[in-house]
Amino acid sequence: MGKDVYEDLIPLYGDMHNHCGISYGHGSLDDAISNAKEQLDFVSITGHAHWPDMPAPDPRIQYIIDFHEEGFARLKAVWEEMMKTLRERNEEGEFVLFPGFEVHSCESGDRNMLYKNLEGDILYPKDISDLHDRLQVLRDAGKDSIAQPHHVGYRTGTRGIDWDTFDSRFAPFVEMLSMHGCSESSENTRPFLHSMGPSDFDSTIAAGLEKGHVFGFSGGTDHHSGHPGSYGHGRTGVWSSDRSREAIWEALYSRRMYALTGDRMDLKVSVNGAPMGSVIPVTKERRVAIDLAAGGAIDSVDVIKNGSLVRRFSQTDFSVPKPEGTIRTKIHLELGWGAKHRSAEWKVAFGVDEGRVVAVEPRFRGLEVVSPAERESEAGESFYRSRVLDQTDEEVTFETVSNGNATNSTSATQGMCLEVEMPIEAKVYAVMNGVRAEHTLAELLHGARSGNLDHTDAPSWRFNRAPMPEELNWQMEWIDEDDSGDESNYYVRVRQTNDQWAWSSPVFLRNEA
Repeated sequence: MGKDVYEDLIPLYGDMHNHCGISYGHGSLDDAISNAKEQLDFVSITGHAHWPDMPAPDPRIQYIIDFHEEGFARLKAVWEEMMKTLRERNEEGEFVLFPGFEVHSCESGDRNMLYKNLEGDILYPKDISDLHDRLQVLRDAGKDSIAQPHHVGYRTGTRGIDWDTFDSRFAPFVEMLSMHGCSESSENTRPFLHSMGPSDFDSTIAAGLEKGHVFGFSGGTDHHSGHPGSYGHGRTGVWSSDRSREAIWEALYSRRMYALTGDRMDLKVSVNGAPMGSVIPVTKERRVAIDLAAGGAIDSVDVIKNGSLVRRFSQTDFSVPKPEGTIRTKIHLELGWGAKHRSAEWKVAFGVDEGRVVAVEPRFRGLEVVSPAERESEAGESFYRSRVLDQTDEEVTFETVSNGNATNSTSATQGMCLEVEMPIEAKVYAVMNGVRAEHTLAELLHGARSGNLDHTDAPSWRFNRAPMPEELNWQMEWIDEDDSGDESNYYVRVRQTNDQWAWSSPVFLRNEA
């Protein structure tokens, strides 16, 4: 399978596109870093910096122009203090911070910048060509960077990407999804719903691959309330040799990375033994190997070749035995619900009465805010509201604040996922604000269980169904016989039954690899 090429690598998780109060957005930089540290291994917290082709003044959109200009001025004023904070909060080899800023462009699409090291200044390019020239000058001076195209799916001319301006020297990857939506193709799981408008095929990932560009896939939240990695809004997984800055940067430029909506997944994909992101020679036989350890029960795994679905693995391809004995599984506890526009504070102890907790995965969300016009911050308001307090082999304690779901189709729940190994008759429990709920693992393997803190319109909880190991871990192989001699690309798309997704970076077959 695809194991060998990943044998000496580890999965790490990050968010390279998100915002807080250093420009236009909410929450302090310290809050954003603290939120990131709860559930990420690396992060770049992005300040809005520049918009060289901003629309002309217009009463209809003047408020948009105003908050952008105010945000740009704020970032310029706090840049040196921001860099000082990043250096102080960075934990080299454990929790890596990359400086960054964002440049808008109606003409060629937005780019968010990452500097490799904890140094660098804001750039104010007049257009995308000028940006690339400036980055080359910095690179020649030993200062490396990445200019990530993001929310690329918007129509060209309205801040979607112009693929003719794409330059892989500075953009090893492109953002697959964020709070704005998913840019994979014309139809997908996360449509563009923001006021900026719908997506357009000519700006999608599919269109960029059609044009022959080589790039990997990232996921970023584009969160505007100081919550990098906000659950369900987008994250990036990388396969890295270790946790160092150098190793993460190498993985990014090698495109050994994948986009996630929320749940952590260890997704290994190889073609003819080469890992995701590779460029390899064209061959007649293309052996696609997939090894997936998912964050929830897997629904399907798709192999996409040149933009088309060529193989789908589904639950019908795998058998699930009757549960017995000791089971290793994942249990996701969700907290929230209740009345709209009301919040609830939670203090929770979540654990097992027999067996052990193998791993803890916070699934914390930030506020559902994209534009600063949608909400005002209160003086001194904290946006660091969810944190792990303690962890043992049997239990994790944490606190969080949930909000009632804003609509009946948008979840705002907070969550915690435990990977456990325990007998099926042992109990999983949670003590929530003094209220205890418990269920045997056998009950949770059969289906989800829920409860309420009070009778009607009250904050509630849900133990999601615990999948069997065979639902969480799939190994697949598919051989494509193609004697056309044509160049190709292959990537893998994963859907879980809880509607969390992943996309591997492609492997590219080229005649001059």
